[in-house]
Amino acid sequence: MESSNMPLLPLLLLCLAFATSGLPLVSHPASQQTCEPVKVPDNQNAWIRVREMPKGCWTSYTTKDSKEVHILSLHFLPGASTMFELNMTTAKPMHLIITTASEQAIYCLTNANEDVSLYVANNSNIIFHGSKGNVHRKALPTDNEALVRWATEEFGGVTSFTTIQNPTSIASTGREGTRLLPTGSNNCTLQNEWHSLKHYLTFKSNIPSSIKSCSNQPLNSHTEKELYIVNIPEDVSIRYVSVHVISERQISLFLRGPNGTTWSIHDPQHTSLCSNNVIMLAATNTMHTIPPVVAITTDSVDAVQKKAMDHFKASTITSYSEIRTEGTMVTLVLGNKDHTPVTETAPTETTPSPPSPPQMPLIMQLYTSPDYRSPLDLNAKVQSDKRIYAEISGRMLGEIVLTIKVINCSVHSKGSCPVVRDMPFRSEMCFSTMCPNSARVSFSLELLQDLASTSWDLECSVKLCFREKCGDGGRVKKNLEVTQTYIPPPTVCIDFGLSAVLGIAFGGFLIGVLLIGALWFIKIRTGYPTGLDVGSTAVNLSGCPCSLTSKRQPVSTNPSPSENSSANASIGSTQSTPTSSMA
Repeated sequence: MESSNMPLLPLLLLCLAFATSGLPLVSHPASQQTCEPVKVPDNQNAWIRVREMPKGCWTSYTTKDSKEVHILSLHFLPGASTMFELNMTTAKPMHLIITTASEQAIYCLTNANEDVSLYVANNSNIIFHGSKGNVHRKALPTDNEALVRWATEEFGGVTSFTTIQNPTSIASTGREGTRLLPTGSNNCTLQNEWHSLKHYLTFKSNIPSSIKSCSNQPLNSHTEKELYIVNIPEDVSIRYVSVHVISERQISLFLRGPNGTTWSIHDPQHTSLCSNNVIMLAATNTMHTIPPVVAITTDSVDAVQKKAMDHFKASTITSYSEIRTEGTMVTLVLGNKDHTPVTETAPTETTPSPPSPPQMPLIMQLYTSPDYRSPLDLNAKVQSDKRIYAEISGRMLGEIVLTIKVINCSVHSKGSCPVVRDMPFRSEMCFSTMCPNSARVSFSLELLQDLASTSWDLECSVKLCFREKCGDGGRVKKNLEVTQTYIPPPTVCIDFGLSAVLGIAFGGFLIGVLLIGALWFIKIRTGYPTGLDVGSTAVNLSGCPCSLTSKRQPVSTNPSPSENSSANASIGSTQSTPTSSMA
């Protein structure tokens, strides 16, 4: 494809020679400053836009009854949402074939008119909900080329083949999907497309960021020469890059890639080029090849930036981009045609969240009893020593019945210092006749008893299953008010066993022996009688030592009655006042 004697070739070679010579394009700085690349949301900013080149084709074919034939090939990366919305209410009459290689269940919220016929494989994982139009299941081949041949045999031809990655919504624009070709060909031959999006469709997709970019060019810079650096790391599978330059200023373009990478430059006016790979210059209908100019094997950010600034004698970097994609072919659009100043954000680990994909409507209702007959009021408070019961139900779109499976649950406190706790749950019996399209679980609130917060958000993530295939069903949340319950400390009851009883009895026996011994010792040492002599009329209770003895007075054998009465009185007085009886 190489040609000569073209008026543009000398100018391009002159630019290349001028860039590789020692002549300064800008004043050589005293010091060079590099920049640290950060992730770029949506794979584009004011300096660069990156898109993969998926397989596709586009013709002017329609069937005899004026119906178009379109094929959508949907690719879902690991971790991506497998639910998308298909709105074909304004679509022209068509046969729409939808295929995917995903092993997970794909949920399609469909709204199509009667003129749209949908086709999927017999074993397809795509599950339709809503107004589906006419859905047909066929024995479709899995290979893209074979699928095009099948559609050609089935309908006579193919109007378009479009590949979409991680779609969240696909909608018809109401326009015709045919393409006016100068040859009038109806042959749809798959090839890597730059304009893969046909004008009859519009879609949104959640594509992860595949580029990092940075710039240290001052704001409102009037530099006539701009330096663009594109770096493809060694471990990336990209081998063909189509570059479109739209800037009207002079551009120095430094391209670095793994060995075997080819760069195709479109409309390269006002561009100075340098690369360690082969460069193809596409101008008008001709193609010119430029061999590698520099040798650089490292993909280090600092090394590549310094090499580019040294080569072009530049002091600032207009745009440095590092590209990582799963495909082997990508297209880059470089340049800021409107010369809009760009500021790079500080390095961060997070990127703006993409729009949330449509989810199946889910509702969580809380109950206070296991019979699920007493719903919990919205503002009611539950004691922390109780158990609550939850029913998660979905309003299914369409006639198909799905099974809801609860994966995990957690609680999030409300306030300035949020607290997150995992909530173990127990699945409750739920027959399909009693609670269709529902799942029932129960929770114990004991985990929240020692926490200060009383207002929580109970959140559960679920999966939607059809037969044995499951897909992400989203999350459902419910407010929960909890009051702390005071539990008095348990009363300690001492359980006496046989050994304890014997020990206590033996201890009492020892204490009795010791007390008796003590009394006996006191008797020996002090001379106290062991007991009271009732027959004695004189008892020494005054506490005087026993060594001070006194003789008894003789008592007559036959006392007179007066003496008896006197003695009786004496005995009575002795019992009341012992000291008076010992005269």
